[in-house]
Amino acid sequence: MITETLHGITYQLAFDLAPVGLVLSRNRCIVDCNQRVCEMFGATREQLVGQSFLVLYPSLDEYERIGARMLPILNAKGLYGDDRIMKRVDGRNKGETFWCHVTGRALNRESPHESGIWTFEDLSARRPVTADLTAREREVAAHLMEGLTSKEIGRALVISHRTVEIYRARLMRKYKSSTTADLVHKLMAG
Repeated sequence: MITETLHGITYQLAFDLAPVGLVLSRNRCIVDCNQRVCEMFGATREQLVGQSFLVLYPSLDEYERIGARMLPILNAKGLYGDDRIMKRVDGRNKGETFWCHVTGRALNRESPHESGIWTFEDLSARRPVTADLTAREREVAAHLMEGLTSKEIGRALVISHRTVEIYRARLMRKYKSSTTADLVHKLMAG
């Protein structure tokens, strides 16, 4: 337990009451989390501590793909961030998916998943999930909202730009969009 204080406020209290979700991790497992993470994912601290981050993802496939995608970036920069779809763990909204901005720092660049500090920001108020999307469609949608081209998305996801265009076409059908700009607008609005 952290007992140092700054004007009467302990570092533990600052961690627990931070306005963004905070997680300390080891080997992609939750070592500790604050109250905001518990509220966001609809779980108690006891339900999350010791669990794999997998419990926060809509699928095993997304958990594995994002883990693999972030490794070289964490290794090179020590930092990683993206917008992704996450899943509520428990409570009345159990299983509900929502857009979440996730940022993390590896404490050891040579072994990025060994230990880290992560922030989670629930974007559902600004960007609700309205269409039933596959894992890959969610990844392409997240990159489209960042303004990336098909070639850039293809490089990021290690797929061809033509495959990205197929997923973009599917997204455009699902969101009834006639242009990519319209699609991005609808994705941002939910």
